[in-house]
Amino acid sequence: MAEGFVISPPARPSVRVAGSDRLFPIHRIYCVGRNYAAHAVEMGGDPQREPPFFFSKPADAATQAVQLSYPPRTHDLHHEVELVAVLGRGGRNIAPEKALEHVFGYAVGVDLTRRDLQTAAKGAGRPWDTAKGFDASAPISEIRPASEIGHPTKGAIELRLDGQLRQQGDLADMIWSVAEVIAELSTYFELWAGDMVFTGTPQGVGAIPPGGRIVASIAGIGSLEFALDRVEG
Repeated sequence: MAEGFVISPPARPSVRVAGSDRLFPIHRIYCVGRNYAAHAVEMGGDPQREPPFFFSKPADAATQAVQLSYPPRTHDLHHEVELVAVLGRGGRNIAPEKALEHVFGYAVGVDLTRRDLQTAAKGAGRPWDTAKGFDASAPISEIRPASEIGHPTKGAIELRLDGQLRQQGDLADMIWSVAEVIAELSTYFELWAGDMVFTGTPQGVGAIPPGGRIVASIAGIGSLEFALDRVEG
């Protein structure tokens, strides 16, 4: 048992850094809703440039496992491929023109969503936590440091399910840029080194069946592959 604790504390969630044996420690995971116009429309929203809204996932929802369990209490698990910005510096009320100075690097992420639970929560005016923040709901690739790849503002982002193209877009289609998202988020929370920001998904979100295999990629950043087991909860 660790000294000073009444129980042993859990291991710190972390993600691999590409080309290195170092790990990036995760503090919090923030997510942006409807940051691509076409996706906003397919989800019944307004494609206009309205202020971004945010939700979160637990830090230990991040996973780099290649085989995931199909989550319980859902029959409609959806995929949402996203650019993930990971922060090496924190702060409050960060100016947009300074925001990218806080970014350590970028990764490919998939925001897994129990869509049936989200739809029910929306209808009842309840929080989305059970729909978004479940175990292994944030698969993520290795992190590519910004010192190596810069700060991407364009490039193809796509997701394939069992080899079939399901989502396709370009980072240039984001309604709010990474810098703008970080700046806005920092007005709600004090950001910390170790925070991750899922920056929204392009159109084409849809269900993943048990046994489905996902390949998600972003040009210049990398790819992410995982499969769901065939045992539905």
